[in-house]
Amino acid sequence: MCSDAGRARYGSEWRSIAPDLQFLELPRDRHLEPDEIAAVDLAVFSADLWTEHRGDSFMKVALQAPNMRWLHMFSAGLDHPVFGELSRRGITVTHSAGSSATPIAHTVIMQVIAMCRDMRALSIAQSHREWAERDVVDVEGRRMGIVGLGSIGAEVARLAAHFGIHVVGLRRTPTGAEPCETWPTSRLPELLPQIDDLVLTAPLNAETRGIIGARELALLPRGAHVVNVGRGELIDESALIDALRTGQVGAAALDVFVVEPLPAESELWDLPNVIITPHSSGATALSGDRAAAVFADNLGRFVAGEPLRNIGP
Repeated sequence: MCSDAGRARYGSEWRSIAPDLQFLELPRDRHLEPDEIAAVDLAVFSADLWTEHRGDSFMKVALQAPNMRWLHMFSAGLDHPVFGELSRRGITVTHSAGSSATPIAHTVIMQVIAMCRDMRALSIAQSHREWAERDVVDVEGRRMGIVGLGSIGAEVARLAAHFGIHVVGLRRTPTGAEPCETWPTSRLPELLPQIDDLVLTAPLNAETRGIIGARELALLPRGAHVVNVGRGELIDESALIDALRTGQVGAAALDVFVVEPLPAESELWDLPNVIITPHSSGATALSGDRAAAVFADNLGRFVAGEPLRNIGP
């Protein structure tokens, strides 16, 4: 099972790898019949299913398919309970971790610069045709802390260094192979008072859920900036809103939220020091192609009876 867009873009390559592959496209205008669902033994969740808001329909079929053996996700995060349920049913779940690291890292650097240049306020002024001269902040010489030093965090660290930003990364167990100075996550309270930019790229799990709350935000230097491209649940949104209102946090750029889409009544929409993007920092054509390449490699392994890579959750 796949999407129509996924088949159109990658189907010929998949068929060349697995000549006997039969395609079942997720319908847009009807529900699949029981016999169609029963025929599904392999499913691939491409990026268009997120952007077109068809993910729930896809997952509903995956949970109903009695003969499903393998699901591949173009995305990396497997923290949603549905993946645990699929695994409990004996379905192998794989992912394309790292495929979107480059565009997400580009987004982080863009937002760091945008906040230093107060682009949110300038954009508001432009919408009112106001010539709003203002002071700006240098990016060079800033101190950045990155919580989560996987493929995304590592790429953010690498790029930040090119802008003269000093980076310290946090991960559970540093290996010594990271592209920046790296501390264990247990030193988070020590790091927070020393940084100008807090960047969250960590996966969501029991250890990282709510890792940034009111206490942690209070440890930041007044006026520090926050960027979250990990998961909304990494940070206490109410505490962040309070810190943004008081100026303890000078600005925030948020691509992920506890509830998505972000509800219209959320206070975050109206704060003048917040940049909001719709969980889209990694949604580029190249990242989709890289994700597809991971699936294509796994498809070859699947056909050959070899172990799959990037197994989760």
